Amino acid sequence: MAYKDFRDFLHTLEKEGQLLTISDEVKPEPDLAAANRALNNLGDKTPALFFNNIYGYTDARIAMNVMGSWPNHALMMGMPKNTPLKEQFFEFARRYEQFPVPVKREEAAPFHEVEITENINLFDILPLFRLNQGDGGFYLDKAILISRDLDDPDTYGKQNVGLYRMQVKGKNRLGIQPVPQHDIAIHIRQAEERGENLKVAIALGCEPVITTAASTPLLYDQSEYEMAGAIQGEPYRVVKAKDADLDLPWGAEVILEGEVLAGEREYEGPFGEFTGHYSGGRAMPVIQINRVYHRKQPIFEHLYIGMPWTETDYMIGVNTSVPLFQQLKDAFPNEIVAVNAMYTHGLVAIISTKTRYGGFAKAVGIRALTTPHGLGYCKLVIVVDEKVDPFNLPQVMWALSTKLHPKHDAVIVPGLSILPLDPGSDPAGMTHKMILDATTPVAPDIRGHYSQPLDSPLGVAEWEKKLSQMLR
Repeated sequence: MAYKDFRDFLHTLEKEGQLLTISDEVKPEPDLAAANRALNNLGDKTPALFFNNIYGYTDARIAMNVMGSWPNHALMMGMPKNTPLKEQFFEFARRYEQFPVPVKREEAAPFHEVEITENINLFDILPLFRLNQGDGGFYLDKAILISRDLDDPDTYGKQNVGLYRMQVKGKNRLGIQPVPQHDIAIHIRQAEERGENLKVAIALGCEPVITTAASTPLLYDQSEYEMAGAIQGEPYRVVKAKDADLDLPWGAEVILEGEVLAGEREYEGPFGEFTGHYSGGRAMPVIQINRVYHRKQPIFEHLYIGMPWTETDYMIGVNTSVPLFQQLKDAFPNEIVAVNAMYTHGLVAIISTKTRYGGFAKAVGIRALTTPHGLGYCKLVIVVDEKVDPFNLPQVMWALSTKLHPKHDAVIVPGLSILPLDPGSDPAGMTHKMILDATTPVAPDIRGHYSQPLDSPLGVAEWEKKLSQMLR
């Protein structure tokens, strides 16, 4: 099911009726962001957008909302576009367990068609525009950045492929915000402790499988390229960078090679974030671009980011939930049923679990707070019974309204870490966290009146399967 490159996936979206081409002339601001925001307001089955007539440009082509719906997410996985979300979750979890799938190395890539090493001017190469009115400048917000651990360069999994916002600061300069919980922050620290620049590469316009892997909260020594291979069911193709010992995604439209300048800081921000708020400006590291490759007439990919739901939420929903699911199953293999951490990148997580004994569900919630992703996210953890579908919010709300006792089942843990982008953290990066136990009390916890639960009619599962097939 692997897609050859970014254009191959766009072709699939078009064939499946999930790509809408806008040929009327549009202005970079505000039309591109406004159209994407409007599309996100229209539901969870919307198509990607392809703009080919942009005022001020002769041949710019921009794709947006590429992963901005559950049908597009299903197509990324090679599944029918109307595959239910819960099925996508369990299929992603099955493929996650196939990790690692070794990469396939190539000598050349389509983006080698054009190479620029002198007089680099990103404003000429890329069609740039602001996403939200208060943004401090132009951003690359769907570009993956590749870097390598300097203390252990031979461990393949410690080559990081991550999705980070980058502000265009000049003709060949970018600003980057390395959130402390993310791998790039470790690599920058290692380089600066040595007084060295950190070699990096940036890829734009990639197949969605590597973008998905890059936004998945993997363990530090797990390779995103090898996870991309697991997700697509065959080895992911890479090609070597020219200026550094880094692997590049073969199917990208544009590659920028450069280095994080040791000790240099410039003001970066503000930026409209996935939290639905602006993050303020701060002194951040600077990337100098030394080499550019791109395909002839490259397609520039962007995403609108703001008040959920936007493409970000579809892109990082399932692949945030599955690592938490697997890590909790490592601790409680016979109890954990499913995890929904799709809300604001897992700041809220809903866990469905079997319960061994009174107080067990709260222990599950506390374990979620200490997972690698939970340390920086998981501000609110809701724990529900195994028969409650965590992806069915009416069922979750029923559990909260009938099972939770505010006196006994709301647990607040003070003074924990959170990503600084959380607008409620105070000081930035610190917060209290809460666990809500909405499971049915079991012995020795015998409070409440839960001895007569209402069962569903016989044959519901068979009818669900039959009707879902008829509705496809």
